[in-house]
Amino acid sequence: MSNYHIKHLEEYFQVYRKSVRNPESFWEEIAEEHFVWRKKWDKVLEWDFSKPEIKWFEGAKLNITENCIDRHLPTRGDKTAILFEPNDPTEEAQHITYRQLHERVSKMANVLKNHGIKKGDRVCIYLPMIPELAVALLACARIGAIHSVVFAGFSSNALSSRINDSDCKMVLTSDGSYRGPKTIDLKGIVDRALDDCPSVENVLVVKRIDSDIEMKEGRDKWLQPLLDEAYSDCVAEIMDAEDPLFILYTSGSTGTPKGMVHTTGGYMVYTAYTFKNVFQYREDDVFWCTADIGWITGHSYIVYGPLANGATTVMFEGVPNYPDYGRFWEVVEKHKVNQFYTAPTAIRALAKQSLDFVEEHDLSSLKVLGSVGEPINEEAWHWYDTNVGKHNSPVVDTWWQTETGGIMITPIPYVTPTAPTYATLPFIGIQPALMDEEGKEIKGNQVDGRLCIKFPWPGMARTIWANHDRYRDTYFKAYEGMYFSGDGALRDAVGYYRITGRVDDVVIVSGHNLGTAPIEDAINEHPAVAESAIVGFPHDVKGNALYGYVILKETGESRDRDNLRKEINQQITEHIGPIAKLDKIQFVSGLPKTRSAKIMRRILRKIASNDAADLGDTSTLVNPEVIDEIKENAL
Repeated sequence: MSNYHIKHLEEYFQVYRKSVRNPESFWEEIAEEHFVWRKKWDKVLEWDFSKPEIKWFEGAKLNITENCIDRHLPTRGDKTAILFEPNDPTEEAQHITYRQLHERVSKMANVLKNHGIKKGDRVCIYLPMIPELAVALLACARIGAIHSVVFAGFSSNALSSRINDSDCKMVLTSDGSYRGPKTIDLKGIVDRALDDCPSVENVLVVKRIDSDIEMKEGRDKWLQPLLDEAYSDCVAEIMDAEDPLFILYTSGSTGTPKGMVHTTGGYMVYTAYTFKNVFQYREDDVFWCTADIGWITGHSYIVYGPLANGATTVMFEGVPNYPDYGRFWEVVEKHKVNQFYTAPTAIRALAKQSLDFVEEHDLSSLKVLGSVGEPINEEAWHWYDTNVGKHNSPVVDTWWQTETGGIMITPIPYVTPTAPTYATLPFIGIQPALMDEEGKEIKGNQVDGRLCIKFPWPGMARTIWANHDRYRDTYFKAYEGMYFSGDGALRDAVGYYRITGRVDDVVIVSGHNLGTAPIEDAINEHPAVAESAIVGFPHDVKGNALYGYVILKETGESRDRDNLRKEINQQITEHIGPIAKLDKIQFVSGLPKTRSAKIMRRILRKIASNDAADLGDTSTLVNPEVIDEIKENAL
């Protein structure tokens, strides 16, 4: 059926129209023809955004691992499912075939069962990017346990709060992890976290860095000996389509993390369908998403989406700058990667380095480049397109969220004409709306507003774990009958969408709504600027004025600062207009960022507003030390 793989623009419009005119029959067709179900659904969709309550494929029975592994065994048993590229380039890559993956997942599932884990139990996974991490997710799904992956860079406090929120019975971790030239003591972090986690009964430990660690009697066990003894087949637990598959925590603007709950059937259908189309995946392609599985990007586009399509998915343990800044391109060349999906933060960091790092590698295998995590600025988009894609590999700038489960607004490569900084058109089945502050929909083109979605899609989160009221209040209260993304967007003359940043990153200056992302784009095009962040602060005349935090490239460090400030404001004036000029520009060595590379703007807003006494929870920051420097030199 052509609906499953869109190949040209006319077909996109035809399929899109069908998907919004009759969503139920559209998704039913996709689900029926491309997945294995133990029992068909009684009803395709039941929904009410006021409660909110969303059910897809209600009454259907399945196991997602049968769709990701078992059904491929007759035709793809010897095909590489997971291609593991270790941190150290001299360590050999591992090619794990679908048949081997089936055995590894079965053994891991049996180990979990032997330790009392059953359907509905929560298992916390705190592992580095090694094959055991992907295997652990699938093993939980195999037996109906709910996995809660915590990024293995979070602190012990962040880890314990997530374990306690969902009452995890078990933690899977490792002795430690490699990160470039460094090692990290993961087991020590887990031990500190578990001082305050009464629900945890067992800790299973993977040996990765061969370090001496303490093993607590009766609680901690090495994983490998248990796997060696485990039976190599495990019957898949039959799940309901609406049974929870996983919990994944996303930081809330109000402090405490939100445990987003994703269910089984709809999530599977949506991640598989988006993966196939957004990356134009073909049978023998090698797909590489550089994210960590600790984030939704890794769940959806390293594990579930690729494997549901029988793809070869690369799992990368390393970092972009080790042993040097050519590492990504060396891996692309080595494994002949066809689709490459990474974050603008990584692209900007690599763009600051010598082009030699890119040019000494053969990137001719690349067919599609992807961007995820934040809107990509124009300078980074062009660098990526020119130097990595050589103008031959379309850049898909994807907008989506932990809450959405899969990609929502995106070009489809070789189908949608791309435009720098634009996520372009809604994906099949997605019905966006731009809303004004009064709650009215803004029709037509060349408009901007708050980005909402009018109609449910199969991959959306169903609730926040143990806090459905918060789910309703955060996503469904602001605009009646709509899912509110929290993002602002503009729609241009042809109907393309550009994400302008979080709505709380829109500053009203003298009555003008100014999105910070376009201003940052303008600043970042200055040859001396590496990165910037804009926030508003109270102003007697304008209501709000703009404060810029600017990181300079090495070439800018020696420049006269007052002249640089003038040039930056001139740049903004030229790109956006004098209304967007900054009242204050502070040069900084770094910006406070979360582990997923998001700038924590609420901290910058407080410092800019002289309100830095209580900065709230900073446990998710990767570089908390930068805050003191910024406070000390605040203008």
